[in-house]
Amino acid sequence: MLLLRGATLRNTPWVHGVVVFTGHETKLMRNATAAPIKRTKVERQLNTLVLFLVAILLVFSVVSTVGDLIQRKVEGEEGLAYLFLDPMDNASAIARIFLKDMVTYWVLFSALVPISLFVTIEMVKYWHGILINDDLDMYYDVNDTPANCRTSSLVEELGMVEFVFSDKTGTLTCNMMEYRQCSIAGIMYADKVPEDRIPSIEDGIENGIHDFKQLAKNLESHQSAQAIDQFLTLLAICHTVIPEQAEDGSIKYQAASPDEGALVDGAVQLGYRFVARKPRAVIIEANGQQLEYELLAVCEFNSTRKRMSTIYRCPDGKVRCYCKGADTVILERLNDQNPHVDATLRHLEEYASEGLRTLCLAMREIPEHEFQEWLRVYEKAQMTVGGNRADELDKAAEIIEHDFYLLGATAIEDRLQDGVPETIHTLQEAGIKVWVLTGDRQETAINIGMSCKLLSEDMMLLIVNEENAEATRENLQKKLDAIRNQGDATIEMETLALVIDGKSLTFALEKDMEKLFLDLAIMCKAVICCRVSPLQKALVVKLVKKYQKESILLAIGDGANDVSMIQAAHIGVGISGMEGLQAARSADVSIAQFRYLRKLLLVHGAWSYHRVSKTILFSFYKNICLYLTQFWYTFQNVFSGEVIYESWTLSFYNVFYTVLPPLALGILDQFVSARLLDRYPQLYNLGQRNSFFKVRVFGEWIINAVYHSIILYVGGCLFWLNDGPQGDALTGGKWVWGTAMYGAVLLTVLGKAALVTNNWTKYHVIAIPGSMAVWIVFVAVYGEVAPKLNISVEYFGVVPRLFTSPIFWIEMPTLAILCLLRDFAWKFSKRLWRPEAYHHVQEIQKYNIQDYRPRMEQFQKAIRKVRQVQRMRKQRGYAFSQADESQTRVLQAYDTTQHRGRYGEMASSRPNQ
Repeated sequence: MLLLRGATLRNTPWVHGVVVFTGHETKLMRNATAAPIKRTKVERQLNTLVLFLVAILLVFSVVSTVGDLIQRKVEGEEGLAYLFLDPMDNASAIARIFLKDMVTYWVLFSALVPISLFVTIEMVKYWHGILINDDLDMYYDVNDTPANCRTSSLVEELGMVEFVFSDKTGTLTCNMMEYRQCSIAGIMYADKVPEDRIPSIEDGIENGIHDFKQLAKNLESHQSAQAIDQFLTLLAICHTVIPEQAEDGSIKYQAASPDEGALVDGAVQLGYRFVARKPRAVIIEANGQQLEYELLAVCEFNSTRKRMSTIYRCPDGKVRCYCKGADTVILERLNDQNPHVDATLRHLEEYASEGLRTLCLAMREIPEHEFQEWLRVYEKAQMTVGGNRADELDKAAEIIEHDFYLLGATAIEDRLQDGVPETIHTLQEAGIKVWVLTGDRQETAINIGMSCKLLSEDMMLLIVNEENAEATRENLQKKLDAIRNQGDATIEMETLALVIDGKSLTFALEKDMEKLFLDLAIMCKAVICCRVSPLQKALVVKLVKKYQKESILLAIGDGANDVSMIQAAHIGVGISGMEGLQAARSADVSIAQFRYLRKLLLVHGAWSYHRVSKTILFSFYKNICLYLTQFWYTFQNVFSGEVIYESWTLSFYNVFYTVLPPLALGILDQFVSARLLDRYPQLYNLGQRNSFFKVRVFGEWIINAVYHSIILYVGGCLFWLNDGPQGDALTGGKWVWGTAMYGAVLLTVLGKAALVTNNWTKYHVIAIPGSMAVWIVFVAVYGEVAPKLNISVEYFGVVPRLFTSPIFWIEMPTLAILCLLRDFAWKFSKRLWRPEAYHHVQEIQKYNIQDYRPRMEQFQKAIRKVRQVQRMRKQRGYAFSQADESQTRVLQAYDTTQHRGRYGEMASSRPNQ
């Protein structure tokens, strides 16, 4: 047997298998898309800045080369004869000198562009990924699932997200359906009855909700006993569930959808147990008896019919049609003898207001002659060959599906994951717009949006639910004009929420209408797209990505149908849930629960963005600060290309002496603690505005580096004026002066790192003061040993004169203080007179100031339910997750009453003994 990928093999303990590769022409492979290459906004900006520095490097080289040519022209060959320079007697000689000088200065200033920065950034991001993986706050102990950062190169964008696109089922909810309530013959039953809904009689009318124990009693002796029996029978037999019996006698139900499984489990809970399936019958246990129902026909569910019907010959010999589906299609097919319709409608509205998934159940007895006539029509439709077979079957079903008796309604809860309402509310406070893209019905999606705080009762719902493109355009334009043309600002943007269904979305995503749809959507605080396909999810993400070029988009989902959406966004987050690991494996980050998104973005994202930004800026600063002193020296050495610093010491600058401060800043720095970042989600907009890595901020760091380099060079020259005469009447010389200036530059750069550090740890002490200590020890040792090995001969005799000179020990702290005094004064004045929001929070953290702001109180439950019911009376819906596939073929493929052999094989397949 060949099992295609995605197939499910049931009733089989084990199997020997061979993986068969069927090629790239298969449907699955042709629908698969290659994972896109994602580059962050910071990376793109960094590349631009590097090109800018390359341009500056080119300018420095040109300036120095032109200066050399001018110097030679002015001084003449006689004035510079001691340098033995090449003559400039013709154009080719000038061109040769120009080219030679350009190469010389390009090599001399090349370290101005910090190539080591890219290695540093990759190390920093790698550690950010480890910190995310090791965070116990994002570890889900129920199924032993930690967070997994699969692509560390995108971590800083976690702190810059403006739009979150989320699936609903399995992402916001648990995707574990539970049978909660039902309405039978106008009476409500529930597994748990709230204290305020205990049954009572008012004005001769019974109100309230009964528990399931009372349902069992009513089944024995109550006027609704027959309706209850048929209701539970329908739950037990009208489905496509396959029972699998374990060795201990327990039965595990394999359902095509969680809803189907929940309904069958609900029937079991109420005493009607589905035990076996045959190709033409089902067997249930009820009231202590085993009953067999002969399956005569199945009218399958599809998204057009919105219902499923099964026709059985019951144990009493009568033919009955059992039907379940949306209330809109069931109610219009009832007969005139239905006294409980109004009560059931009220119950449906209440269920929907609580976000429960509802179905209506109905049945009718079919006279034998009517059934036989219909069966001929049905069999003829089944034999139809061609593309209209499904239409013929639907027409045949319409003939038999009428004059139903309404048995009642079911209410299934797809429970929200823990912490979802708080997470969504916090994300919205952080300025993140949350869009929910779901395949559920509009009403169900709205109610889930209410319960998870995506929507609130004071919001104005803009509903787009049209049947054609022109009506969709008119609806969108009308709403957009009303918002734009409001003269008195009666409509607040924070109270707008857009709800659009799949059909209208299909029209809205067309090229001539997509901008209109997007303009309206981005004005809203929340957007819900209902009944959308996996492709539409990806198209919505790509639409926002196309027009909102500066915004960072995050998509989160848990199933294979969310993969295209996850890959389309800048950042994809997969949830390791009930629907497998395909989404998690296709995502950039995987987490176990939606609530972990809160810390992932507000804490790890904010930290990563701030750390990466500071690492990049400091790396640029430290290189410019050092190598600009070399540029200023060219004006003093007649543009000869001479260097100030010993070559190996210059090379060790980025390798040893300044490699640890950027790593310490990039891995360990916390500008605000995790607790306060979560407490004040408004701080997240620092990343959304790119506050720490704007071009203006980069320019300020570069100007600061230029300022420091001027002070360091001029100050170094003044300290060692006239070559720095020593006590023994000898001069210090160029290498003593250059080494001393190197120390001053290094101390200034490390002092700057200390000034921008927000929290100190032992690693910061090792990285910053430790680097200075390493340089002093290195120079003392290397400067003595290397010249004796004929290496770095420039250091010959330098160390004794340098370390015994008080000028050296005075120069380093003096120049560093002069440079950093302006930085300290600027930092002080900025915090004192023009503080940012995070400066206030840093003071709250430092002095442990208590925040006595009251927490946001929830709206009163009664008011919320009243408003929801008023809305639901206008539009009611259902939740039916059955797949659009041949249920008849599924039902006729199993016979679970047959005994199986040792290896799971059917008795009929065993060889005769």
